[in-house]
Amino acid sequence: MRRSTDPVVVMARPKILVFQHVPYEPLGTLNPLLKEAGFRIRYVNFGREPDARPSLDGYEALIILGGPMNTDEIDAFPNLLTEVAVIREAVDRGKSVLGICLGAQLLAKALGGSVARNVTREIGWYDVCLTDDGRKDPVLSTFTAEQKVFQWHEDGIQLPPGAVHLAESELSAVQAFRHGEQAYGFQFHLEVDRSLIERWLTVPANQATLQDEAGRIDPDEIRKQIAASIDDLQRLSRDTFSRWIQRFEISPRRRRLPSR
Repeated sequence: MRRSTDPVVVMARPKILVFQHVPYEPLGTLNPLLKEAGFRIRYVNFGREPDARPSLDGYEALIILGGPMNTDEIDAFPNLLTEVAVIREAVDRGKSVLGICLGAQLLAKALGGSVARNVTREIGWYDVCLTDDGRKDPVLSTFTAEQKVFQWHEDGIQLPPGAVHLAESELSAVQAFRHGEQAYGFQFHLEVDRSLIERWLTVPANQATLQDEAGRIDPDEIRKQIAASIDDLQRLSRDTFSRWIQRFEISPRRRRLPSR
């Protein structure tokens, strides 16, 4: 018989902190996977709260999403400095970190890498090639050696010191990297689905970029490629993000039941 003072293992629902910059760049396909795994999600929307300085206490992981701004636009977006500091703290504390697009660039800067404008924007469907380390990586090895993914970025990453180079493309030397065992940066967008791509193609904030790329990037052609590529991307998204989630090492907390 269990005594009233015996400790009882209670599985606390782990919490994840998410940095969001604009409403049209959400967690996407990551959201249901995190919820199915039992995670509680707290968003910090820097578009609405530019002065926020969130604490990492109580959170198992940090996810930094994409956004239309560049990492050096600190005069217009001073929250970028805050984010870099919090990301560095998260890495130092051994928390799991995932940066997507702008988030990957901020992760790179936090780790001592750099970010600069690419010669050519990648918007639409592009092939990404794994490096030798990428093929052995416990998360990215879900990819084929050459994998078509969705992209929307104009800046590129110079690998931070000590980081492991996982993937590249013809236009971006660093498409994915890992720092240590817990921090990952992805330039590409595995989190998109059909509706999110359509939203990005039509949201007013993206129209100037699409007009600037008229003749080279065709929104209608991107839409046509959705039918051929979205199912594979959805499977890849589920498999890759699931592996990232499975890498969490979450210990149950113990408490004592009150005496009767």
